[in-house]
Formats: sequence, structure tokens, C-alpha cells
Amino acid sequence: MMENKSPRRKQLGERSEWPEPAEIQVPFYSTNGSNMLKIINICCLALLITGAHSNFAEAETVCPPAAENPTPEKIQAAMSVARDRGFLWRISKDGRTSFLYGTIHVAKFDWMFPGPKVTQAIRTTDTLALELDALDPDIQARMAKGIAELQSTELPELMVKRLRDQAEAMCIPYDSIAKLTPEFQIITLSMMVGRWDGLDASFAVDAVLAGIGRGAKKNVVSLETPEFQLQLLTMETPKETISFVQDSLNELETGRALSQINRAAKSWESADYAEMSNFEDWCECLNTELDRRMMKRLNDDRNPNLAKSINALHESGKQVFAAVGSLHMFGPLGLPALMKKLGYQVEQVDLRLKGSQ
Repeated sequence: MMENKSPRRKQLGERSEWPEPAEIQVPFYSTNGSNMLKIINICCLALLITGAHSNFAEAETVCPPAAENPTPEKIQAAMSVARDRGFLWRISKDGRTSFLYGTIHVAKFDWMFPGPKVTQAIRTTDTLALELDALDPDIQARMAKGIAELQSTELPELMVKRLRDQAEAMCIPYDSIAKLTPEFQIITLSMMVGRWDGLDASFAVDAVLAGIGRGAKKNVVSLETPEFQLQLLTMETPKETISFVQDSLNELETGRALSQINRAAKSWESADYAEMSNFEDWCECLNTELDRRMMKRLNDDRNPNLAKSINALHESGKQVFAAVGSLHMFGPLGLPALMKKLGYQVEQVDLRLKGSQ
């Protein structure tokens, strides 16, 4: 499923230039105004929705802070003090070194830019591999086309009202998402709830890495396809759709969704490997059979193909910086464990601040 849409690839061993702030294509996705480009995420899955054009009306209620489009000067300031966050592994085989990096799909502005150790890892590689390259026009177009062609399940009126209430509480006119399928409506709302605490999909680390990769003229590839990711988040039956929306609404209405996002974000921000490795113990997100099947489908079932694609890139002579959602990295079916089975020497790189180790 790996896709390569990069216009140019560095030769092996060629040291890439690091882009200036003005050269970095920071993928800013405003949640207000026209020409809105939404990023939809669930746990470790990043999906792009393009072509949603809507004008958000002024709301009388208290709204979460809106992300601002950063200037080159603000980007320069953030880059100059950036510190390492997330989860990094060095993998070596056949005399070449690649890296695995666990990302987060909603973040704060100051978290977007890689710190010294992550920057050095990117510099020493020639290929940047992402779940999906958020800046690839072809990926965006195919995602938009796929979403437009999805068949929608009709929801009970009360459930539609609950969706509308949640949207309005976040200052999102419900009409701006009403044409999406119920699955994508609730995923949009579930990810946007993090804005109350400054966690915004506008600052998704994966998408920023895509911008850095382009600025550094690296080979940027997608490990999966839009069609595959859309299929993952489409329930198999109307009954499953209603159950999925019902459970997700309960999480939003009780505040558990925001709590879970905050805890995962704190683990990523502090590079707490132990905390993230125990995600399933504290997330309260595996309470039903549907929850467990969805987690397996979104995470464990995808990892073998991700590992296979990363391995293929490495074995072709490339040095790869593979950045995917952090949950893909942990457990016996996580990417570090799978790469070890493929014959790699795997070494965890500690990104924690001194004094917190």
C-alpha cells in the first residue's frame, strides 16, 4: 500500500539541507473561515478531509481558542527552542540505520517542531515515511473523493440532536459537518474537543514533518492509501455505526474524551515510554466488544503491513525516518518488536528531559 509521490529523492549518504522557516510548508488547517481543511484523527489514525467550504458564524457561547496561522518569525522562534518529544527508536540492518518515530495527531503549536535528537535522526536519513503524506495533492483529492462516495447511515433524531449539541458547544455549526457520514462527524468532534486545552489538529506533528521533509528536499512517501484508511473507519453495519456514535457521544458528554486526549498528549509531550506502553490499562477505551475490535483493526492489524513497507524501503537502500502514530510503537505487535523479528537491531532513544529520567 506504500505510495511514493515525492518529486525528488536524495542519494544515499547525501546530507540533506535543513529548511529555513519560510521554506517549511506548515500545514495550517483553520477551524474558522472559508476553505476549511479538516484533519480527522482517531487514536493513531490521521485522515484528511478536503474541500469542506463553510463560513463559521460568530458564536455567543464561550468557544475554545482558535489556532492562529503562524508567521515565519513565530516558526523561527519555536524552532530555536524546540525540545525533543515523542518516542524514537533507531533500527539498523545491512550496514544502514533508519528510525521509527511515534507521533501525535493533535498537538500544541510549541510541540510541532522536532528537538535536537529527532532533528539529527531526520538529517541522517534520505526518506521520510508517513501513514499518509498530508501535503500530497493527490492524497488530498483521493481522500475528498472517497469521503464524498461513502454511504451514510441514518441516525435516530435524538442522536442527531446530541451531535448538533456537541458541535455547537465547540462553536462548530453543525451544518458544516452534517453532510459527512456519522462516523466522520463524531470523529471530527472527538478530535476537536482537545482545542479546549490547546490541542489542535492544525498542529498535527505528522503533517508538520511532511512540510519539513519537503523543505529539506527529502523523499516523502505514504505507507498507506487514503482508500485503505477510509475503509478502516467505516463501520460494517448500520447497527455498528449507531453503536460507535452512541459510545463516542457518551465519551464527549461525560468529559472522558477530553481526559483521554490530555493524558495521551502529556505522555507524548514528556516522552513517557512507560505510560504510553500501558495505554490500554488507563484509556477506558476498550470497554465493549466493538471498542476492542476497533482498536485491533486500527492498530494491531495495520502494523505488519507498516513494518513490511518500512522494511522494503530500507532494503532498497534507503535510510528511512518512519513517523506514525505513537500507539503503533508499543506492545508485542508494535513496530519496534516487528522490526526486530525482521532482523533489525532495535534501540530505544531516550527523549526525556534530563532530570525526568
